[in-house]
Amino acid sequence: MGKTIKGLRWGVVGLIALAAVINYIDRQALPVLWPDIAEELYPEKNADERKEIYAIISTVFIFSYAFGQAIFGKIFDKVGTRLGFALSIGFWSLATAMHAFARGVVSLSIFRSILGVAEAGNWPGAAKGNAEWFPTKERAFAQGLFNSGAAIGGIIAFPAIGTLSIYFEWQYIFIMVSLLGFLWLIPWWVLVKSPPSKHPWITDEEREYILTGQQNQDLNQDGDFDEGYTPDTSELLTHKESWGVIIASAAIDPIWWLFIFWIPIYLNEVYGMDVKSIGFYAWVPYVGAMLGAWFGGLLAQNRIKVGWSVNKTRKFVISLGCLIMLPTLLAMSNPGGPTTAVLLMAVILFGFQTAIGNVQTLPSDLFGGKSVGTLSGLAGMAAKLGAFGLTALVPWLTSGGNYTPAFVIGAALALIAMASIWLLCPNIEAIKPTKI
Repeated sequence: MGKTIKGLRWGVVGLIALAAVINYIDRQALPVLWPDIAEELYPEKNADERKEIYAIISTVFIFSYAFGQAIFGKIFDKVGTRLGFALSIGFWSLATAMHAFARGVVSLSIFRSILGVAEAGNWPGAAKGNAEWFPTKERAFAQGLFNSGAAIGGIIAFPAIGTLSIYFEWQYIFIMVSLLGFLWLIPWWVLVKSPPSKHPWITDEEREYILTGQQNQDLNQDGDFDEGYTPDTSELLTHKESWGVIIASAAIDPIWWLFIFWIPIYLNEVYGMDVKSIGFYAWVPYVGAMLGAWFGGLLAQNRIKVGWSVNKTRKFVISLGCLIMLPTLLAMSNPGGPTTAVLLMAVILFGFQTAIGNVQTLPSDLFGGKSVGTLSGLAGMAAKLGAFGLTALVPWLTSGGNYTPAFVIGAALALIAMASIWLLCPNIEAIKPTKI
């Protein structure tokens, strides 16, 4: 036997988490640099007009991202995790570099659209990688690691890009940032040769541990690993549990995007900050997000370890995350100074990430094999369409710098997300077809 690598699944999850870090550095470059870009490209516009232009570009990104989720869900199910990730990160890195050549709304929107479609592949890819490489009991923790990658990307992006803006023009910064994704492709292509069932470097013990722990991957319960229940899309949508996942995703995700897109603009408008000051403050909420991603994953893993069912665990952790967000979103209507504001945002994003990792593991809890990427993609598309709606409304909701209506809507969405899981997923477990 050739060489083997102990704990290979942690190497794979580490690379996917690193892809999420790069994903967020690439996408956050525009919000951080926006005050400089707006000043250069739109010197004659006032603050509200620039905010409307930013909203147009942001909604183009998120609309493209929504369809990218569904497209890449199918691509990952067709070509596999290895090639799917290579296509996704290759194209988004190229799109990031193209931002340097933007001259106005149209070119920025086109580059943002390509970035959105390509970056969307990261999440169905992560869900599929998780389903392939982890037993059920470790999946929420693995998903938490992927999601903390997004938060770490935000923590790095704001101060790093704010600092780079002192020394470089915004065009050069986009090109520098794009190189990260191309470099990532090298270790990914070397390490992730195939799924664990066929990987040449995995130990027999780890292969056995992963495959026997995938409860929904044994359809006829004969003890042998199989693809599980893998309905096609139309059959998938006959199950109310699928709609529970889709609606919860559509409700909860806009809360995240409300902050992802608007933290820099909010700090600029409400507290008069420039790019350097935004870089100093805007990373703080992402620390809350990172801690929430770890907390939600570890809490779920711990509960399953002490004997809780997957059903009880997922509902408890998702509800806890939503109940943390609820009062804090309402408190954002009058936060006082910028320090209190970013600390409240950190608590909101902590609650969000506590819940979302467990929402995102639901497709692999409910279905097997090829259906996981499809349901993750559909839920991701619904999530981004919800975020698209809220992002498009923000300039109108926050006219004159009053962000309270946007935060109140966020609180209502947290309630809807929690209700859809409780009402539409009565028992979160591997679904069996009516006929085997």
